[in-house]
Amino acid sequence: MRILIVKLSSMGDIISTLPAVTDAKVAIAGISCDWVVEENFVEIPSWHPAINSVIPIALRRWRKNLFNLATMREMQVFWKKIKAEQYDYILDVQGLLKSAIVSRIARGISCGFNAVNAREPIAAHFYQNNFNIFKGLHAVERSRQLFAAALGYKIAEEKPNYGIMKEKFYKKDNITEKYLVFIHGTSRSNKCWQEEKWVELARLAKIAGFKVKLPWGNNLEFTRANNIAATSDNVEVLPKSTLTEMGAILLGARGVVALDTGLSHLSAALSVPAVSLYGPTNPKLAGTYGENQTHLINMENLNAKDVWQKMMSMGLSL
Repeated sequence: MRILIVKLSSMGDIISTLPAVTDAKVAIAGISCDWVVEENFVEIPSWHPAINSVIPIALRRWRKNLFNLATMREMQVFWKKIKAEQYDYILDVQGLLKSAIVSRIARGISCGFNAVNAREPIAAHFYQNNFNIFKGLHAVERSRQLFAAALGYKIAEEKPNYGIMKEKFYKKDNITEKYLVFIHGTSRSNKCWQEEKWVELARLAKIAGFKVKLPWGNNLEFTRANNIAATSDNVEVLPKSTLTEMGAILLGARGVVALDTGLSHLSAALSVPAVSLYGPTNPKLAGTYGENQTHLINMENLNAKDVWQKMMSMGLSL
């Protein structure tokens, strides 16, 4: 069986779809999957053994220069590529108008959420097969149930298996280094935690004998990382890293403290012990999901000691 997965973005949503791919691989012998994904996230689907081909799309970039000649040529190449293959089923796991259009352009039976449960109800009109998958489920379970309903199997494993081939990640030079990763950056300002609390958390890590590594993705996060690092000699600001490189760094960590952002979902997919801090979003629907994951809500009322105590309760040690 050949299927096309349409899950364009964002990072956390893409990672949340991986357990559904594992379910399908277990249930259907010889299944082969292609995946359409935003160009910034092409690394992620390739981590799963059931993914045969990753097809990049650049909607975010194309929208900025829609009538540019180079943009139109790129779009033509994409449409030609996606129509070149015949699929048994096309699964739109995103439920948005943009993803539904992509799923309908491809050749095969298009499947997705019904109008009641799609994120954008209009998307359901583009599918040949609609499925009633309860919107109140966690994103991981919604994806798993959509795959099972569309492809006609029962989910065998209760616990999600992200299926990531860890050998895809680069090897660390120093596997004995004992460190934590603080994922302090996120896409929205109201999801951020105060800088001074990160400073205090780094101080508590130093007292306990841990080094701290700080990733960053933009200039604002780079500045914050350097501000935190300037307060303590146990803190390292990481160089600009690919997602695969970050996977290797997370795999080597003793633990993670994270905000509501894509890298927190990667740590969950790798089963790295993590405490994730939530403010305006509901972790029951889209929080980190898997083994060794702890959620703390109302993060604006949390201090560094609260978070550190929760981390220590997870059994982190030197």
